[in-house]
Amino acid sequence: MESGLFLLFWYGILHAFGPDHLTAIADFSIGKGRRKTLFITLAFAVGHGVSLFLFAKLLQMTNIPAEYTAYADTVSSGVIFAIGAYLLFMAATDRINIGRHMHEGKEHIHIWFGKSHDHSDADFNRRTASALTVGALMGIGGVRGMLVTLSAIAHNEVGPMMVVSFTLGVMVVFMGFGYIVSLINDNLLTSRRNVRAAFATAGALSLVVGTGMMV
Repeated sequence: MESGLFLLFWYGILHAFGPDHLTAIADFSIGKGRRKTLFITLAFAVGHGVSLFLFAKLLQMTNIPAEYTAYADTVSSGVIFAIGAYLLFMAATDRINIGRHMHEGKEHIHIWFGKSHDHSDADFNRRTASALTVGALMGIGGVRGMLVTLSAIAHNEVGPMMVVSFTLGVMVVFMGFGYIVSLINDNLLTSRRNVRAAFATAGALSLVVGTGMMV
């Protein structure tokens, strides 16, 4: 039994490397500090994992038309595409700013859009809520395929621990990727030129991935 759960955990890791997942995480967390980046990534991972688990159980109890769950993927792909277009627009029109200040003896870098810099948590809260929502939508869209795969691996009914093992594998990759993004934010996004290049790259990749999900 333990070896089977480990296999499902490993498959969850492989599943998490989908470009749509990683692109969404990068979009929401780019330009943020390490703590906020990891919190946003955790929100995406929790949204994705919880929706995978809940809808897996729901699909086992009732027959939900495939087009209903596929609609969630359509919405999330549209969100990724829209974020990509927004990031490209902000980079192309030079509306991404960078500033520095000292706090408790350490230099802090802040990145913001527009002319004024708002120190409130409104943008962070919006990003966190959006990451949670998109993660959940992607979970709903991918739950049917996950159940098919788990059934083929297990050769019997998919149990709660199987879904949990798969979900934990997914969440490990998400958090690891979020940490990598935080390192990029801390070490590379230190100049206006680098910031614009990073946001433009993230925007272009989002357009490609979002379009690929919709076709």
